[in-house]
Amino acid sequence: MTDALEHDLDRRIAARVRDLRASRGLTLEALSERSGVSRSMISLIERGESSPTAVLLERLATGLNVPLASLFDAPGVGHEPVARRADQPRWRDPASGYVRRNVSPSGFPTPIQIAEVEFPRGARVAFDTGARDVRVHQQVWVLEGAIDVTVGVDRHELQKGDCLAFVLDRPVTFHNRSGKAARYAVVIASEPGNAR
Repeated sequence: MTDALEHDLDRRIAARVRDLRASRGLTLEALSERSGVSRSMISLIERGESSPTAVLLERLATGLNVPLASLFDAPGVGHEPVARRADQPRWRDPASGYVRRNVSPSGFPTPIQIAEVEFPRGARVAFDTGARDVRVHQQVWVLEGAIDVTVGVDRHELQKGDCLAFVLDRPVTFHNRSGKAARYAVVIASEPGNAR
């Protein structure tokens, strides 16, 4: 991924976080309290002056009561039902090196979102996911390689073809213990009617 594309995505994330925070009537301080991310870091992210990690973005998504995938939506995008592969945003986590591609159409009104993740060998990402006002279900389907997913205290060793379903209400850790890169699909569904 080129520096220009990464910068464009950082600006998109900045606009989405800013817009979502404003639409919920949250101050920087209020979002900081709800997400556990410092006020100064949120300000840097909203100005596009920081390349946040996946862990920080998940905390912000939890504080904003949205799935992580929605932070990659383009602001003001129409409701097109088709997302062409060339238009699907790809984002690299600066901490782990994993690459996330949002497959679902940006801004289309649906409770389901799909992402594809390329997970490098040895990579590990631990999300401090907690309960949300919206119940969020997630399924992880391993397309290539193998990964371990720990939900709360339950560790699941997943091989190619395996699929794990869980609710995003506890800490979740993804770990590629193998010597090869892995690729998996993530399907996220939010229960309607529970949003703030």
